[in-house]
Amino acid sequence: MRSDQIKQGVERAPNRSLLYALGLTEEELARPLVGVVCSYNEIVPGHMNLDKIAQAVKAGIRAAGGTPVEFPAIAVCDGIAMGHVGMKYSLVTRELIADSTEAMALAHQFDGLVLIPNCDKNVPGLLMAAARLNIPAIFCSGGPMLAGRLRDGRRTCLSNMFEAVGAYHAGTLDEAGVREYEENACPTCGSCSGMYTANSMNCLTEAIGMALPGNGTIPGVYSARLRLAKHTGMQIMELIRRDIRPRDIMTPAAFHNAETVDMALGCSTNTMLHLPAIAHEAGVHIPLEEANAISERTPNLCHLAPAGDTFMEDLDAAGGVYGVMKELARGSLLDLTVMTCTGRTFEENLQNAENRDPSVIRPLESPYSPNGGIAVLRGNLAPDGCVVKRSAVAPEMMVHQGPARVFDSEEEAIAAIYGKQIRPGDVVVIRYEGPRGGPGMREMLNPTSAICGMGMGESVALLTDGRFSGATRGASIGHVSPEAAAGGPIALVQEGDIIAIDIPGCSITLQVSQEELERRRAAWVCPEPRIRTGYLARYARQVSSADRGAILQA
Repeated sequence: MRSDQIKQGVERAPNRSLLYALGLTEEELARPLVGVVCSYNEIVPGHMNLDKIAQAVKAGIRAAGGTPVEFPAIAVCDGIAMGHVGMKYSLVTRELIADSTEAMALAHQFDGLVLIPNCDKNVPGLLMAAARLNIPAIFCSGGPMLAGRLRDGRRTCLSNMFEAVGAYHAGTLDEAGVREYEENACPTCGSCSGMYTANSMNCLTEAIGMALPGNGTIPGVYSARLRLAKHTGMQIMELIRRDIRPRDIMTPAAFHNAETVDMALGCSTNTMLHLPAIAHEAGVHIPLEEANAISERTPNLCHLAPAGDTFMEDLDAAGGVYGVMKELARGSLLDLTVMTCTGRTFEENLQNAENRDPSVIRPLESPYSPNGGIAVLRGNLAPDGCVVKRSAVAPEMMVHQGPARVFDSEEEAIAAIYGKQIRPGDVVVIRYEGPRGGPGMREMLNPTSAICGMGMGESVALLTDGRFSGATRGASIGHVSPEAAAGGPIALVQEGDIIAIDIPGCSITLQVSQEELERRRAAWVCPEPRIRTGYLARYARQVSSADRGAILQA
């Protein structure tokens, strides 16, 4: 056992004395030591139940003959961090989570890990750690929140809540109406109830083979979630016994499966940051342009909020991620031979899976669209690419051309939107919000929600080198690469320039001559860094561009 490094021999007597100080017995030390990485805290609604998940996981480990040892991982609530300096600290925690988990796991020589995340950067951060460490590991998330319900019976969620603020500023909703959303949008613990980033990534833990069936969709308040946690604790012991490791599971074929499921589900555009970063840790390269090739052959089968009016609890009842994979398997769109954390292949795992509700999971023969939910656009404005959640774009905005309205920060754009300075047809450009320029690549849920809430979701596009929440809908195009702070063409856009967007054609064009762009580039001066001290300053110096997953470079 790996843990023999701290348990066996006279030379390890000092180590054992400290383990005895924990109250561990000789019998417990004779068993495999399993690290339980729990992201419980009292500020993130998606994490407030993780202490109970951890207890259930530990019960499963003990039942299967292991000794669980819990330690923490941090997590940020993107909704609470939204709209202020806190959002600069969201994406950057992904690397902190991966690094700190690596440090704890190797310092204490665990034989295996059960990783308990739930919200946005916590899931990819721990997947990165698992791939990097490559010791037996399995995931058990906290589960999604139930949808809220308004007085008139309509179901609601966090994206509706953000858009309600825009409706208030447009004068179409009063303060009492905002208060009703406020009190009902988030009714339980769990990751917010739509196909936002947290639930996207939790679903992809199943699709990539690192979590048991149901991990992405069983609601956090259901007892089935506790049973899943116990089975996860039992299963890590089987993975340790058989020495099945993350890189045995997270192969190139597994990442292609994950991207295929991503397209079918209509996941958050943030997956286009996280999957390449996780793959990088596993020694796998996923070029951004592969997304379009996968999208071309993958139909979009689900329209969960914000793209539609179904929620995670509906997807769970319809058959969950495995129900979606069963449909994709009928079209030979997945590699079913890959190994999973069940110790079996997907071919075996999917034997009893079914699509129980074709209104939630569309059959292959009648998808929402023949293409996947995400598109990568390229052109002279984004030579290295940018991304859009096309499954959440109104049909009339799939092709759009309009004048640029240019802002050098999210705050400037929000002020203009709420000040009713944006007109139908405009293309709002928010720059210097990329991984380096932000720093931290803030989510732009406030401006996108303001645009939709004020009734301009079918007439105004938004373009940024920042990123979007999974709760964003509309013609919202992010991850523009290279970013403005790196001298990308987005830094050269001027007020009134015409921008042409063609989502079906996967193109984005700044209609300015090359000669004029060269003249502007000669005059361009990069702004001074916004933050010069602390972790964000170090992050800005090391982070790669968004098209490479915003990974840290040595």
